[in-house]
Amino acid sequence: MVAGLARRFGDLDIAEDAAAEAFEMAVRRWPTDGVPPNPGGWLATTARRKALDRLRRESHRGAKEGAADMLSDDEPAETVGAVEDDRLRLVFICCHPALAMPARVALTLRMLGGLTVAEIARAFLVPEATMAQRITRAKAKIRAANIAYRVPSADDVRARVAGVLTVLFLIFNEGYLSGGTDDPLRPALTGEAIRLGRVLHALLPDDGEVTGLLALMILTEARRGARLSRSGELVTLTEQDRGAWDRALVGEGHALVRECLVAVAAGGPAPGRYQLLAAMGAVHTAAPTAGDTDWAQILALYDRLVVVDPSPIVRLNRAVAVAELDGAQPALAELDRLNADLADYHAFHAARADLLRRLGRSADARAAYERALHLTENTAERAHLRRRRDQLG
Repeated sequence: MVAGLARRFGDLDIAEDAAAEAFEMAVRRWPTDGVPPNPGGWLATTARRKALDRLRRESHRGAKEGAADMLSDDEPAETVGAVEDDRLRLVFICCHPALAMPARVALTLRMLGGLTVAEIARAFLVPEATMAQRITRAKAKIRAANIAYRVPSADDVRARVAGVLTVLFLIFNEGYLSGGTDDPLRPALTGEAIRLGRVLHALLPDDGEVTGLLALMILTEARRGARLSRSGELVTLTEQDRGAWDRALVGEGHALVRECLVAVAAGGPAPGRYQLLAAMGAVHTAAPTAGDTDWAQILALYDRLVVVDPSPIVRLNRAVAVAELDGAQPALAELDRLNADLADYHAFHAARADLLRRLGRSADARAAYERALHLTENTAERAHLRRRRDQLG
C-alpha cells in the first residue's frame, strides 16, 4: 500500500504517514463499526484520502491531487501478509514490539478487544486511573516515534505472538467471568477468543503455547453450561453438574493437550504457562466427580508454573491446591503472605474466606466474604458469595 501511494503522490514520506493514519483509524473504528467487507480496499482508500488531505494542507495540488481518484480503486488487492483473518491481523499489527508488553497488550485490548479501561485495569490488578495513563502513554509513544502500523510478515508473527496470546487470554477471561454488572458471563467474548485461537493454531501448529492456550480456552468453555444455577448464581467447579459439560469440547481440549505432550516428549521446548494451565484443565475435566480430582498432579503442575510465572495470582491458585492436599491451615499461611499484593483482588478474599470457614473461624470468614463482595460487581459471583456468607450462621 505504501509503495502504491508513493507512486501516486510522488512522496514517500506522505505515503508512509497516510498509511499509518489509515491503520490508526481502523484500530479505532473497526471494533465498534465492524470490519468492512474489503478491509484492504478500505485501508487503501482511507490512506489515499489522508494523503490528499496532506497535499491540500501543503498546497500541493494540480497533477498530484488529480491522481488521487476517490471514486474507484483500480489497484491490485492489498496483501494480507502472513495473517489472513482480519481481526487477528489487526491484533498482530497493534502488538508492536516497540511498546513494552503490558502497554501493547492494554492498548490492543482497548482498541480491538472491546474492553473498557476499567475491565483492562481489573485484568492487570491496577487502578483504573493507572491503566488509563498507560494507554495514553502508549498512544503518545506511537505518535512521537512515528511507529507505522503495517501488515505483519512471517517474522512479525513469531516476534509478536506472545503479546497476541496474552490479548486472547485476557479477552477470554473477561468473557469467562465478567467484571461488570450486566452480564456475569459474556459468551461472545469467549467465543471470539476461541475462534481467533483456532486461526492462530492453524497458522502456528508447531507452537506449543499457541496449542496450549487454545486447549485451555476450549476446556474452560466446555464447562460454561454448568457455571450458573437457575437462579443466576455462580456454581464453583466442585459443585458443577459434570453431566452438563460439553463433552465434544472436552474431547477436543484433551486432544490438544496430548499434542503438547507429544511435542515435549519428542524433544520440544519445555511447557510454558498456557500448556501447564491447559494440563490442569485436562486433569479437572478427566475426573468423573470432584472427589476424583488428582490434586497431587494439579499441585505438581502449579509447582512447575510458579517457576515459569511466579505471579501472585498463580501462587493464590496454588494455595487452593495445597488446601485440597494438606488442609486449610497451611494453605491459609500461604495466602496470608500474598495479602500485600492481592489486597484489592476479590478472589483472594473469597479463597481466604473459604479456608477460614473450613477452620471454623466464622467471624473472620464473614469479614473476608464481605471484603470479596465489596470488590466484585459480577452479579452471579455476588450471589454465590452472599450464600456462602449467610451459611456461616
